[in-house]
This record gives sequence, structure tokens and C-alpha cells, in this order.
Amino acid sequence: MLYFSELKNKKIYTEDNIYVGKLKDMVFQASEAPYITNLVAKSHKKDLMIPMEYLKDINKEIIISKGFKVSELQENELFMTQNLLDNQIIDITGDKLVRVNDIAIQDKPGYFISGVDIGLLGIMRWFGLDDYLIRLSKKFNINLSSQFLSWADIHPLELSRGHVKIKKELTKLQKIRPEDLADYLERTNVSNISRILNVIDEHTATGVIENLNINYQTELFRQFEPKKGAKIIAKIDAEEAADILISLTKKRRNEILDALDSKSFEKITHLLNLSRTPVGHLLTTEYLAVPSSDRVKDVIFKVNEKTREYFVLFYVYVLNEKEELVGVFNLHELLLQKQETSVYKFMHQNLITIHLNTPEAIVLRKLVKYKLYSLPVISKENKIMGVVTFDDVIDRGIKHYE
Repeated sequence: MLYFSELKNKKIYTEDNIYVGKLKDMVFQASEAPYITNLVAKSHKKDLMIPMEYLKDINKEIIISKGFKVSELQENELFMTQNLLDNQIIDITGDKLVRVNDIAIQDKPGYFISGVDIGLLGIMRWFGLDDYLIRLSKKFNINLSSQFLSWADIHPLELSRGHVKIKKELTKLQKIRPEDLADYLERTNVSNISRILNVIDEHTATGVIENLNINYQTELFRQFEPKKGAKIIAKIDAEEAADILISLTKKRRNEILDALDSKSFEKITHLLNLSRTPVGHLLTTEYLAVPSSDRVKDVIFKVNEKTREYFVLFYVYVLNEKEELVGVFNLHELLLQKQETSVYKFMHQNLITIHLNTPEAIVLRKLVKYKLYSLPVISKENKIMGVVTFDDVIDRGIKHYE
């Protein structure tokens, strides 16, 4: 049995002793039989993807054929480092979320992933301390071993290229709390979320949708048939439902409303009618928005130059070339970065936004639910118009009841 931690950074030579580079990563098939298909060598000029057919030996060094050729990533192939190591996976057998600390590789001809290590030894192996930890545990009569999960018992959630293979066993996902499952599904994409929702029961699926970020909710309801959308809308919290419907086009919103039962229709339309009261009077233009190409030092300069007279500054918003709102970060996150880092590299892309016609009750609920100090108000064209702060919403509520 080999472990990826033992292989990474090993030197790669051809059989005639020509240095190629160090092992940076390995590529595997995203399938029931996850065979290793390529070695990824980090060379002086660029990374080389070398098919496993050229592998001669793995020992202190990795030896490959002298006439090797390079390959490219295929449709069903994924990187170990990027797509599996350190990522969250779902343990189908135990119905829980765990983290991959190391990857076990069967070292017989036709190398393949046999499973993953999710325990402490998987972490210590990267530092070469696993043997020491085992010896130490024996002194205290502690039986320490790898926490190993077979490939057959797990299913990766975060596959960057979206090829999630849904198994019938994944119905066990419904045993995970909806809010926890929603949390991790937000790290994948809408296509994968849809596949997961299709294999869990209706009640669990509704709970997951209700706990998703509004951006994911909006995209899902754009895809749902009106009858399916209405069925889900009727089951979730009325205020949440109204918030989702407001984010949709008028045509799609009316299609879903028309498919609702009379009781749900009456309750939700009442909340939607509240949206006629704009939040314009709560809007402040004391916010900072910067281009996505700005570096950390550029933003710090703008904070000093442009926000001296601001009452408070919680977040910095990020715009693309069309001046559309695409990201956000707070000042603490800014100061943790290196001066030359571009903001698009660390900004949060899943923004929580509101519109001028968003009811105040929903604005407050969003601020509380997502633990935010302020929310950006955007136009139909996704241009930022201003922000609404938590303090202003609270002050408005107090004055309303005085």
C-alpha cells in the first residue's frame, strides 16, 4: 500500500537518469474504479502530465521510460490534490461529513485509489511523524491505527468540473442535518446540488433548499418547473419564499404563484405586497467598491483616500469590467493578504444582496441569518446602488414603534 503523502515531491528520472522534475500531483479516473492515469511532474518550465504507462518503478525515486510522452486531462479525470485531498467527503456508511487527510494507493500493476485516511495518522504522515506517533501511543497502551475509508464507501462532494456520480446509496444523505448538507453543497455548483436534491426525500430536500444561499436558491427556482417550484415554495418559511420570489423575473414569479394553493398564495402575496415599500430611505452611499484587478495595496490606499469621512466601513465590494457586483471581503481579510495579491483571489463570490423593493422584514432577517453588518442594494443589472446597514434597519424599527 502506498500513500500519496509518501509519493508527493519524489524526484522523477527517466530510465537513462535524466531528471524530469518532482511529483506534484496524480490524476485519477472519477469512476467506480479510480485508476491512476497520470503523474504530474513539476519541472523548471511547466507541469508535465505523464501517463502511467510510462512508469517503470516507484522506490526512493520515480523512474519512467526515456521515450515518455505527455498527456492532457480527459473528461472523466480529476486531480488528487485539487479534487480529493483536504476536501470534505460524505461517508455513506457513517452518514457524516469527514475530511480527507491522505490517499491510499494500491501499488499493484494498474495503480488505483483504494481509499482515504481521515484520521490523525493521515495528517502526521505528511510530516514523517506517523511511526513516532504509533510508538508513543504504544507506550501508553493506546491502539492507534489509520482511520481508513474504502473508496466504495465514500462519495466526493467537491469535484471542480461538476462530474458527480450519484449512487442509490446517497439517499442516506437525508440523515445529515439539512443545514449541514446545505453548507457543504454550497461549495460545489448548482448542477451538483440539483442531482443531490433528486436523490434525497422531499422533506430533506426542502430543508436543504431553505438553508442555501439566496444565489443558489434563485438559480434552482429558475430551473424548476412552475409546479415543482410552487410545491417547494408552499413548504418553506413564507418570508424565505417571498425573498426567493422577489429575486426571480416577474414572469417566473407569476408562474409559480399561479401554481400555488389558495392558502399559500394568500400568505405569500401579502408579503410580496410589502415589497412596495422601498428600502431607498435606508440606503447609504457610504461604501467602497473596487475593480477585481486591484491589489491589496491599491485597496488600502483607496480606504485611506476615499473613506475618511465615512461613519463606518464594514466591507469592500468588488466589481468586474462591466461594473457588476461580483465579490466582497472585509477589512480583516484584506489585511491578512500580501500587498501584491489581487482581490479576486480571496474575495467571496457568493454575495447576499437585496433590491430596492425588498421588504424591511426580509432585509433584517437576512442580516441576522447571515450575521452581516450591512447588505448591498443592487439593480436589475447587478450594479451596486448603495448599502443598508444593520443599525439603520434597527433604528427604523424603533422609530416605527415609538
